[in-house]
Amino acid sequence: MLQKTKLLDQVSIPADIRGYSAEQLKQLADEVRTEIIDTVSVTGGHLGAGLGVVELTVALHHVFDTPHDRLIWDVGHQCYPHKVLTGRKTQMRTIRQGGGLSGFTKRDESEYDDFGAGHASTSISAGLGMAVARDLQGEDRNVIAVIGDGSMSAGMAYEAMNNAGAMDARLIVILNDNDMSIAPPVGAMSAHLARIVSSRGYRTFRGIAKGMVENMPAPIKSTARKAEEYTRGMVTGGTWFEELGFYYVGPVDGHDLDHLLPVLRNAKAMQNGPVLVHVVTQKGKGYKPAENAPDKYHGVSKFNVVTGEQSKSAPGAPSYTRVFADALIDQASRDEKIVAIPAAMPSGTGLDLFAQQFPDRCFDVGIAEQHAVTFAAGLAADGIKPFCTLYSTFLQRGYDQIVHDVAIQKLPVRFAIDRAGLVGADGPTHAGSFDVGFLGALPGMVFMAAADEVELARMVATSAAIDDRPSAFRFPRGEATGLDMPSEINPLEIGKGRIVKQGCKIAILSLGTRLAEALQAANDLDALGLSTTVADARFIKPLDKELIRRLADEHEVLITIEEGAMGGFGAFVMQELAESGRLERGLKVRSMFLPDVFLDHDTPQKVYEKACLDAQAIVEKVFSVLGRDMARNQA
Repeated sequence: MLQKTKLLDQVSIPADIRGYSAEQLKQLADEVRTEIIDTVSVTGGHLGAGLGVVELTVALHHVFDTPHDRLIWDVGHQCYPHKVLTGRKTQMRTIRQGGGLSGFTKRDESEYDDFGAGHASTSISAGLGMAVARDLQGEDRNVIAVIGDGSMSAGMAYEAMNNAGAMDARLIVILNDNDMSIAPPVGAMSAHLARIVSSRGYRTFRGIAKGMVENMPAPIKSTARKAEEYTRGMVTGGTWFEELGFYYVGPVDGHDLDHLLPVLRNAKAMQNGPVLVHVVTQKGKGYKPAENAPDKYHGVSKFNVVTGEQSKSAPGAPSYTRVFADALIDQASRDEKIVAIPAAMPSGTGLDLFAQQFPDRCFDVGIAEQHAVTFAAGLAADGIKPFCTLYSTFLQRGYDQIVHDVAIQKLPVRFAIDRAGLVGADGPTHAGSFDVGFLGALPGMVFMAAADEVELARMVATSAAIDDRPSAFRFPRGEATGLDMPSEINPLEIGKGRIVKQGCKIAILSLGTRLAEALQAANDLDALGLSTTVADARFIKPLDKELIRRLADEHEVLITIEEGAMGGFGAFVMQELAESGRLERGLKVRSMFLPDVFLDHDTPQKVYEKACLDAQAIVEKVFSVLGRDMARNQA
């Protein structure tokens, strides 16, 4: 038997597949799926969502003239098949590696990445902007936004749809429904109906019927319109999308190219108003382990393709996320008013463990951080103790609610901020760079940063005990330090840091988990004849002014270091030193923080080295402040 020619080897850009038959596209989809499985088994990364959109991706690039037509992927972790087909298949094994491909769409990586995405629910807004830009400039192109994987739970998606419907903008939205949360059973009949209602013939008939009633009295015209929409909605679904002003088509099996291709062609031919094509897919499609456990295979480490078994690192310290979860469970076992609120990331934040213990006290609100914050505020207003648990990068989207609904009202919402600082392979869209500045600016906020797992557990206890104002604590991704947890976890004294190592010439004031690097730097400086003190600030707000003044008064040089952007902890310390007059006494002060750029993905260690926030960089900073040559000193 002759072996089939591998089509993927002949595809460099989407234009190469425009002339393919349906059978060739099916073969290509199979090859793309195999390529992704093989790639991610070696690199790790996002798997399930990409496998679910293989046929959809192939169909979109076959039907539409990308990159002239704009194709926008929501969230971005659906984009692995898109990258394979758009000139990057030979680079796929560099994905999420230093200097390699991003795990998300990225505008400066490819002309086919029309909009960068790492967060959810942005695609329809961006697509509408591009559609309006097209019309303002008199251009002729299609704009397609692919949204799904939970992104429709966010209010931003509906704001955009409402705006697009009101504007009657020519825009195609593909709803990738990969959990069957909306769709009825999908089969030949629904596909047939979808094809009919998206066809030119049906739309022509619909236009004639609309013309017949156009000059009739308003009540009759309105009744006729609603009758057509609701009749079609009862048969195909989608009445709610019609109310937002979208022409609804679907549901369609997103893995059946015989059904999908004609529907997409019909959607492309529609020239008036926005259309929503409802496509039902399965996360992990084509790879049984991922099909059977879509959550477990959403993001994966390296794995064995045959067995699906993911590689495991040698047993070590628990992750900070696990330490937080255990500490919160311990507090909740003593206080029945404690509840937890994740936003579509229960396992990522450790709250799946909390939910197992207290299923009636864990409320996953979906991708809706604004709602999560104000929901927590409502709980706090009536005497419940909510821990609103979000990644730092996602907390950004609820900032107005933190200010307006929590801080101004002095409500005791507790913010547990995971993924603080740099996050490695996920890159700048997921880095927790800015929370120190934006939360530290809020009046009345108690804000802490954990240096190790014991400190984190104590901060959970501290927040649980604060009942008169909002509080927050931040902790990083990854393994903790391996310290033994004491049998009794006591709350911290509000606004008090600690001296970890005593010296007399150099002072390093560390915030968060840079403490280990600060201690290493102090040992190195001691060996070079520079006696060094290391302090753990613990609190961003309220500042330990007494500790700061003591360090300033007793040392020649004061260095602050933090895992946050410019304008954060170092700025707060500098303000205190200025107000207390200590900057006028010859004290040499420097702040070390994340550089004023968005750092690309790499391993956490390498990114922190690039950011100059490791022990070596601290030592070099001290020598530069002293105006001494480090190499000469070592000699």
